[in-house]
This record gives sequence, structure tokens and C-alpha cells, in this order.
Amino acid sequence: MESIYCAIFAQIYEISGLANMTDSVFLYGIANCDTIKKARTWLIHRDIEFQFHDYRKQGLDSELLKTWVQDLGWEVLVNRRGTTWRQLTPEVKDTLDTDSAIELMLANPAIIKRPLLVKAGQGYLGFSDQLYSQIF
Repeated sequence: MESIYCAIFAQIYEISGLANMTDSVFLYGIANCDTIKKARTWLIHRDIEFQFHDYRKQGLDSELLKTWVQDLGWEVLVNRRGTTWRQLTPEVKDTLDTDSAIELMLANPAIIKRPLLVKAGQGYLGFSDQLYSQIF
């Protein structure tokens, strides 16, 4: 399952809004997410410095989210396997478009796939040991 997740969702993307942060590593997600915990542990055990942004607690800048949507596409960012998605009405699910997806993600950050790692202006969605070994 992890290899399928990696192959489908952990694709490399250019995050144009962060391209000027060449030496910085940012990890975006929600602190209590198991996949975030795995990614953080992986980075810590390898002494890789990073800044973690918990967008449930710290919020999510709408301009940053719009950059992700522009570069990645909202379809890739919306987690259709989680509890938040399952709790949406069929009408909301069926009528989702770019603008409504952005509103949904800002109102419910738990619906965003995670983690999103940004290193040297490159964005990586998802976590696997194989992917992070390639990045670092």
C-alpha cells in the first residue's frame, strides 16, 4: 500500500511560491497525524533541521494554499480517504471545484493530504522512507 501511495501521491512538484527558500526545509500537516509523526521521526533521526507548521493550530495562509493548488491541483491535495471527506454531504463532494476546494481546505485543514514537505523550493506530497531517502 505504501508503494502505491508513494507512486501516486508522493510526486515531486515545484512550489513556485517558496522557491527562494533554498536551504530551508518545511513540513506542513497536523501534529497528531500518524504519517506526520513518521515523517518528523524520520527527519529527527537523521539530524535534518526542519520547521513544522501545524495548519490546524497555526492556520493556513490562503495565498500559500492557492500556490499549492495552482502548482499541484486541488484534486491532489484533497484527501478523499479521511474522516473529514466521508463526513461531507454528497452535494458538497459532487460540486467541488477550485474555489470551493480552497474554501473547504481553509475551513477544514484535516482534509489536506499530508505531509507536504518543501525543500529547496521543491514540494513533496506524502511520506515513505524511499521518497525521503531520495530527497535527502
